[in-house]
Amino acid sequence: MPLFDYKARDKFGKLVNGIMEGNENAVFIKLKQMGYVPVSITKTKKKQRINNFLDRFKRIKFSDLNMFNWQFAALQKAGVPILLSLDALKEQAKNKILKDVIGQIIKDIEGGTNLSSALKKHPGIFNHIYISMIESAEASGLLDEVLERLADSGEHEEKVRLRIKAATRYPILVVTAVVVAFLVLITLVVPRFAKLYSQFTVALPLPTRILLGINYAVTKLWWLLLFIAGAFIFGFNKFIKTTKGKTCWHSFKLKFPVFGPLTLKLIMSRFTRITGTLLRSGISILRVLELASENTGNIIISRTIDKMKTGVSEGKNLAGIMKTSTLFPPIVTQMVVVGEKTGNLSELLLHVSNYYDSRIDYTIDNLISLIEPVLIFVLGCMVLFMALGIFLPIWNLMTLFK
Repeated sequence: MPLFDYKARDKFGKLVNGIMEGNENAVFIKLKQMGYVPVSITKTKKKQRINNFLDRFKRIKFSDLNMFNWQFAALQKAGVPILLSLDALKEQAKNKILKDVIGQIIKDIEGGTNLSSALKKHPGIFNHIYISMIESAEASGLLDEVLERLADSGEHEEKVRLRIKAATRYPILVVTAVVVAFLVLITLVVPRFAKLYSQFTVALPLPTRILLGINYAVTKLWWLLLFIAGAFIFGFNKFIKTTKGKTCWHSFKLKFPVFGPLTLKLIMSRFTRITGTLLRSGISILRVLELASENTGNIIISRTIDKMKTGVSEGKNLAGIMKTSTLFPPIVTQMVVVGEKTGNLSELLLHVSNYYDSRIDYTIDNLISLIEPVLIFVLGCMVLFMALGIFLPIWNLMTLFK
């Protein structure tokens, strides 16, 4: 349907503007029904296309979206109308992007669009799961409860991300410091020793020759190294966008030491939490599995969920399909069996999510102790290599002087 950019005045004489779908006469009638006095109605497409294009790049923090959900839920629980709630949230929002998005949502709702349809126009902020839960809330009239569930789920995911960042901060700082020290050694220390070594005809040890080669590449061929790095990154990004490349990359991430099992637990926790929350909101199991598959972020897990969806559509029970997969431990499948028998699958899936959360907490708490042995070994090898490259020629020269 064509889009019309309108300007009108409300009963207080305040100028309002927005975009509405339909024909010019329908827009005029709709504005009169809303109590507005139309000022101008012009057909437009370009503005909406630009907005949709720019909206793909809009991102807001987890904390901002969680705060939006909590405040929106509180206002709905207090019985405040949706438009007034959104107006208050727009004034309260500190994030400029979120403020603009809320303003666009308000204009869409004023134009006759429901809340879920208005949110669909901002896929970079509100994903498929969020939209589906809002749609179920509109059908059931439980918007405040659904918003609380969304806020609770988002808050939990934010806490896990912050804990992982805190746990990996120390190893990242150590590795960064060693890399900087290595570059300083290569660019400043090695050249001075190279001048000293060149005065003698003694054959240099292999570690020293490697260091000199690295020094030459970094100082003389840095442009070529940048080109190779850029070409590698470009080629790698192209490869992982293909089906085969994505499969290999996601499989590697799940098998990577320490972080692979943690990634799997995070994905499975998110899957079971989303599934349980969506089922509790009244969405069908097939639609739930479809949404969960789209939002796992891992093609290996997504394919497993697609098999589960196919099996359920054929009349098989969920627990039986999960038993054939190696992703779910027996304790998880047994809880799903009980959930299906008692008809309380959503609650049991949330218990499964809590089980994964406990394992995630344990892994994060022990993350540094798991990384330290590997980190110490790698750093030890790097320090040994640098020390041999610097001091072996000195020992050889001392022997020559004697």
